[in-house]
This record gives sequence, structure tokens and C-alpha cells, in this order.
Amino acid sequence: MRHLLSLRRRFRFVGAAALAVAALGLLAPASDGAGLLIAEGGLGGVLEIKEHDVRVTVNNGIAVTEVFQVFRNTENRQVEALYTFPVPKGASVADFSMWIDGREMVGEVVEKERARQIYESYKPRRKDPGLLEQTDYKTFEMRIFPIGAGAEQKVRLRYYQELDVDDDWATYVYPLATTTQSRGRVASTQAGKFSLTVDAKSEVPIVRMESPSHKDGFVIANHSEKYFQASLETGRGDLGRDFVVAYRLSRPKSGIDVLTSKPPDDDGYLCLTLTAGEEPAEPASGADYAFVLDVSGSMAETSKLGLSRNAIAAFSDVLGEGDRFDIITFNVAPRALFGGLREVNADTKVQAARFLASQEARGGTDLRTAIAAAYRLAEAPRTLNVVIVSDGLTNQRDRTTLLEMSRARPPTARLFCIGVGSEVNRGLLEQLAENTGGLASFLSAGDDFERQAQAFRRKVTRPVASDLALALDGGDVYDVEPPTLPPLYHGTPLRIYARYRKPGPAKATVRGRIGGKDVAWTADVLLPKRKDTDPEIERMWACHRVDRLLKQADRTGSREAVAGEIVRLGEAYSIATEHTSFIVLENDAEYKRWAIDRKGSLRLARDREANQRLARQLEALREKAVAKIGRQTGPVVSEPAETGSTSANRSQPAPQRSNGFHLPRFGGGPVGPVGIVVAAGVVLAEWLRRRKARR
Repeated sequence: MRHLLSLRRRFRFVGAAALAVAALGLLAPASDGAGLLIAEGGLGGVLEIKEHDVRVTVNNGIAVTEVFQVFRNTENRQVEALYTFPVPKGASVADFSMWIDGREMVGEVVEKERARQIYESYKPRRKDPGLLEQTDYKTFEMRIFPIGAGAEQKVRLRYYQELDVDDDWATYVYPLATTTQSRGRVASTQAGKFSLTVDAKSEVPIVRMESPSHKDGFVIANHSEKYFQASLETGRGDLGRDFVVAYRLSRPKSGIDVLTSKPPDDDGYLCLTLTAGEEPAEPASGADYAFVLDVSGSMAETSKLGLSRNAIAAFSDVLGEGDRFDIITFNVAPRALFGGLREVNADTKVQAARFLASQEARGGTDLRTAIAAAYRLAEAPRTLNVVIVSDGLTNQRDRTTLLEMSRARPPTARLFCIGVGSEVNRGLLEQLAENTGGLASFLSAGDDFERQAQAFRRKVTRPVASDLALALDGGDVYDVEPPTLPPLYHGTPLRIYARYRKPGPAKATVRGRIGGKDVAWTADVLLPKRKDTDPEIERMWACHRVDRLLKQADRTGSREAVAGEIVRLGEAYSIATEHTSFIVLENDAEYKRWAIDRKGSLRLARDREANQRLARQLEALREKAVAKIGRQTGPVVSEPAETGSTSANRSQPAPQRSNGFHLPRFGGGPVGPVGIVVAAGVVLAEWLRRRKARR
């Protein structure tokens, strides 16, 4: 019997906190891990992970993750399997491949119903189609039948995402915990090798890299002030823990970075990144905080409630003089700690800790009444920051009402939403925050609690740039995403994407207000006639546009008006949505028979060429750093503690930068014996990596 694939796609959003507080510990080991083949159906069975290799390349804040896995059926009979893989929040799956009969099959994106019809037409003939569908926002799944006795199955996945940046720390999370339920047994441990490599390249210098989740597991290499690398390799191990790698950028003055991309025979793309620097700013006066904690039954999963309690406790510890707070818990009804705002002091903090410790997750979810209770705490002219800590898994019929409530808030109130756990309704929480000028972020249990709490406090107490507007002189720019710019917070860059028709010189200007004063940032931009080095910004533009259109439609309660544009974007940029799906056919002739253009295949080839070009640049930087061992003036390899930087090696092509940035240079001392030993270890690891690449 030939392979029969049935792929069902649902996104799981597991994010590093952009403004949330996160635990120093790890999520409790889950019963299953990321990228698992679970034997299920009537045949049952056990599948183990023989190899799990993850390669991450971060190019100026946009991460490309490539995952290669080999699974083996340990049974002496054939089994049916369910493949499950969690994808981080905001990620776009760009390449998904399965090996069938010894060859790799790559899919194309078409309209959802058409994809389903094509797939169903093949089933009676037992051909080899594949169907990848998005059914909600959680995970994607793929069914495989049959996997023969003792047989192996190879899987390759590539996805793109913007890294969360908070307080100048960029954080990457590789999610490993899933909650897929199956009648079969789950391979929860790694039978073979697991490896994870993160290459971080940035034109804003990197001053430190670390892993909050696996402090002693990663080797950190400082190849230059623009390029750091983290590497981990292990044998058998638990797959229930997320891996977190974070790096800190230097703190320039406020200004704009620009990346561009221009494919052949199409208009160009640009990405502008506005970063608030360290210009003097007076802290805001005391503020009020209403922490709204979800204690419904869904919060009992994967330690969500414990993570949320720790988050609120950490944030309350950093509240300052003049601040007031209350804590409101909710399931089917709200319950307040004080029933009103109280001054922050030792006594109220103790009461808060006891109140949080007493909470249990049970019952249904009614977020509406909890938000209404929080709104009643508003006392003008003081700012009320409503911090919702939840998984957002409320009833779908409540969504429109909640969005209306966010827009009808008291004038001095802002909503900040912190999503916790792997099962989280990211779209709802983001919309609630965006409607009020607040921010949404998503907890990773492996992140640094204290650092994230301080960063959150810094955002809500220091003035932000508001009333932002973008003006572009030249280039015939259109389709700016987002059309309306949100506020700019300290430590968190604002990315703006757009298309352009006319290559040549242009000037970008962003105007806004800080503390009642007008401010402006400018950057001179050269829009190229052809540029293939950063194609990732093309897909990120499309993803932002799809996301905005979906949110816009959900505010009205109907997606009919935007469905056509979402299908067009999905097909053109290989984006699976609730209106588009991946279809995998046996060969090019079958695609031609169904009149399916190979847009995805062409885009994938261009993406891979750009990734290979960047890989060669990074390899040259590694070789240059290794050549300095024994004679360099700064450290090449460091532990994830205080990290100096070496000379400013600049890989080309570089993003354009406004004159508002003044990049400091960093020096370092000589390498001691320990540094030489660690450096030798990294040299050996690099040799092994190249040997594997040649395999």
C-alpha cells in the first residue's frame, strides 16, 4: 500500500515575552514533545525520534528556523501516525517536506475548499497527495499511513518569525511542549541526537548572549560584535521543555534602520525599524494597576496558573512609590483581593502573595465581567493599566463583545495582555491590547523573570512616542503595514513594512509626540532595482497584511469582504491560513493538470539561495574568529555571562541606517586559559558541524 498523507494545520503560539514577566524555571515536562509522530488509529504503536536537528539563522531580528527530524517505527508491524509540530506565535511556515518513497515532496498553497476537493479526488486511487489545513490558531497536524515495521520517516520544516525584542533583549524560543491527545503512545524522549544552533547576525552590535532556560547547556561564541552563536547538542533527553536563547543589543540613540528587497518582475519591499534610544526622559508619575488573572479550568494545563501567579508576583515586586494596585481573579465571575486600589507596601504585597497562592484553576471563563470590574477602578487623571494574564480561551461568541469593551474603556485606561502557555488565543489578546494603545506578549517559562518584570515596568512608567505617522518622499510607496502606527515603547522596536514601485533615492520620516513635544526621525533610503539578499521581509509583509485583515474582519463579525485578498496573499507567499491550505502532489505533471502554479516552489528556491548566501558570510566570520585564537585582542568564545565584543566586522549587504544612530564600539581583554579551552571546544564543534554538512 502506498503512503497516504492527510495534513491538518493548526498553529500553536509559544512566544518569548515582549513585555511580560517570565519564570526562571522550565515548564513541567509534558507528556509529549514538539515534532512528534504519534502512532494512533486502530493500529496503535510507538514511534521514536532518531534525529532532531534545528538550525536557526537570525538576520537583523527576523529568524529562519529549519527543523530536520527522523522518526522510526519501533513496532514489528505497520502503523498509522499523527505528526504534530508547534509553531511559535507570529511564525509563517514557508517550507514543509515529507520523504515519500525516498524522495522529498514540497507543497503549494491554494484556496482551502479547492485544496480539499483535489485531495479527496486522489483518495480512491490511493495516490500520494498531502493536505495541510489550518483549523484554528494552535498547532498543525499531519497524518501518515502506513509506516512500515522498523521503517524511518524524514520530515523537514522551515518557518519565519520576527523575534520579540524587549528592553533591548531579543529572545528566540524553540517550543517543545504540545498537548496533542492520541489513542496511541507518545515518544516523550529523544532516542537519538538533538542539536540546536542559533546564528544571530545584527547590524546593531550584540553585547551579550545567554540561554535563560538552559544556562549550562549552550556554548556561546562571540565571533564579532555583529555575530554571536549559540550551540547545544545532547543525546537522549526529555522533549517537554522549551529552549530559550536571548541576546542583548547595544543601546543606540533613537533612529531608523532600513532593509529592502526587490525580486525580478515585481515591485519592491522595505522594512523600517524604529528604535527608541536612551534620550533623557522623565519617568511618569505614580500609576494604578489592575491585575486580571484567569483561574478558569483551561489554566490548569501545563502549569499555566503557576506561571501566571509567578508573573504577577514578580511584577508587583517592582512597582514603585506612588503606585496602587488590586488583583482580580475570574472564571465564571470576578473576585477582587482588595475591592479597590491600595498603595504598594510590604503589607499589601504579603496579602497579594497569599491571595495568589490560594487560587485554583477550575470552572468556565467570563472575561467580560472581569474587565468591567477593572474599569471601575479608573480614577482620572491617573493612568489605569489593566494587565490581563490569561490564555484567552474564552467563548467565541464573547469575542465581539470583548473587542467592543476594549474600545469603550475609560479614557485613562490601557489594556496589556499577557498570554500564558502553549494553548493561547493570541489573536484575541493582541486585539484587546492594540485597541487601547497597550501591548500583548506571551510567556515562556524559560525566560528571565526579574528582567522581564523590570522591562514591563519601564514601559508603563516612561513616556512613549504616540501619534506616530510615517511619510516617505520618493519611491511611490504603497500598502504600508500597519497603516496606523501604534505607540513606540522604550526597548521594543517598531517595524513598518511597505511596497514600492520606483527604485531610487527616498527619505523616510516618522513623526510623533513624546511628553507633549513633537519629535521626528529621518533616514535616507536607496530603493534598489534588484536585491535578493533579504527575501524574508517579503513574506513578513504579507503575513502582517493577512493578520491585519483577519483582525479587521473579526471586529465586524464577518470575513467575507477580506477572504479574496487573504487567498491571493496566501497563494502568492505560501501562507496557510483559515482560507488557504497546502496541497502536496506527486509530481509537476499533477500540479499542471490541476492548473496550480509553482509559486511556492519558485519562492522556496529563492529563499534557499539567500539563506545559503548568508550561511557563507557567517562561515567566513567564524573562520576569521577562529584564526585569531592565540593572538586576538578580545574574546572569541565566552560563557553566557558578561560578554565583550571584538572588532566591528561588517557583513554585506548591510541595512541602511539613519544618522540618529551612534553605535558604540567595545573592547575586550586577553583570553585566559579557560577561554582557550572553551575556544578549542567550539573549534571542534564547528569541525563536526561541517563534517555533518558534507554528509
